[in-house]
Amino acid sequence: QVRLVESGGGLVQAGGSLRLSCVASIRDYVLRAMGWFRQAPGKEREFVAGTGWNGSSALYADAVKGRFTVSRESGKNTVYLQMNSLKPEDTAVYSCAARARAGPFRSAADFGAWGQGAQVTVSS
Repeated sequence: QVRLVESGGGLVQAGGSLRLSCVASIRDYVLRAMGWFRQAPGKEREFVAGTGWNGSSALYADAVKGRFTVSRESGKNTVYLQMNSLKPEDTAVYSCAARARAGPFRSAADFGAWGQGAQVTVSS
C-alpha cells in the first residue's frame, strides 16, 4: 500500500506563488507516474498536472498551463507542483496521486494511490 503525503498548501494573495510537495512511502520501486488533482467546493475533481517516472514528460490542464510546473527527480518518488500567478479560481484541495505501472496519467481512473489533500486558498 503506497502512502502519499502532501505539504505546502496555504493561503496566498492573487498573483502569488505556492509550492506543493508530495512524498510516497514506497521503497525500492519507482512509481511510473505521479500527478496532481484538485477539487473546489461544489465542483468535480479535475486533473491539474502529471509526470512520468523520470520527470521528463509532463501533462497540464489548460487552465494551469504557463503558470504551474510539475517536477520530479528521475527515479525519485517525490513530486512537486510549483504554482505561480495564482488566481482565486485556483482555490481548491490539491491531492497527489500515483500509479505503479506504466500507462496513461491524465484521468483519476489512471491512478491507484491518493494523498489526503492540501488546501490552497487564493484571495482576491
